[in-house]
Amino acid sequence: MNMVREKLRGTGVALVTPFTKELAIDYDGLQKLLDFVLEGKVNYIVINGTTAESATTTTAEKAEILKFVKQHVKDQVPLVYGLGGNNTQQVIENFAATDLEGITAILSVSPAYNKPSQQGIYQHFLQIADASPVPVVLYNVPGRTGSNMTAETTLNLALHANIIGIKEASGSMEQCMAIAKHKPEDFMLISGDDMLTVPMISFGAEGAISVLANAFPDKFSTMVQQALDGNFKKATELLFSFVDINPLMYEEGNPVGVKVLLERFSVCTASVRLPLVEASAGLRDKLFKLL
Repeated sequence: MNMVREKLRGTGVALVTPFTKELAIDYDGLQKLLDFVLEGKVNYIVINGTTAESATTTTAEKAEILKFVKQHVKDQVPLVYGLGGNNTQQVIENFAATDLEGITAILSVSPAYNKPSQQGIYQHFLQIADASPVPVVLYNVPGRTGSNMTAETTLNLALHANIIGIKEASGSMEQCMAIAKHKPEDFMLISGDDMLTVPMISFGAEGAISVLANAFPDKFSTMVQQALDGNFKKATELLFSFVDINPLMYEEGNPVGVKVLLERFSVCTASVRLPLVEASAGLRDKLFKLL
């Protein structure tokens, strides 16, 4: 697993899904976005994560997006695929229906809406890890799922040979530290909160899976690499450059804010699918003033 760990060290971009104004998948925009983030030196790409609006893309669209990204990235960087859900058996069945050839790992989110117990979360991921043909990165994001996967549950799951890390987005530095302190050496702690990335690296995280890296791939990747190299003064300077803009990414839902930036940079439209709606004039004004 050390080879996989090395591949996922640094900046992973949680890729958005570009849509046309008519809300079809915009493959021209997707090509531009891939070129944009690759030129920005991201270390790997996460397809079909939450930022990709995976809740509102169809099974057929997911398969087409995956195929398109594979064809156009062509081994330039590792690929991680979002494959999770709140129906454990359905997630397992999705392995057979998904072309995971060339995928380094899956990113699997803790079950949303059901609000399972810690034992339920633990058993859910054990079954997924047993069934997955590729390594599994856990994803804890209580703000979306309605339940927190505790450090204890994460550390118990870290003992499974096919579970290689966690994207930790609880927002609790204490929880992140507990994982960092007690985890097996080869288990990866990955920041799931852009603004906590630098401090998390200071105590053992190995990078981030980032929303901001869609719009600022070069600056974000540089920040992460500076922190990994131990140059925290420079990393913190870059981190502080995001302090004002980061809250606006989520003010009206993710990826509403970052898509406004991508439209401004002529990468893709700001279109999103319901129940998300495009950014208000007020949010656009705030973003453009910061730019």
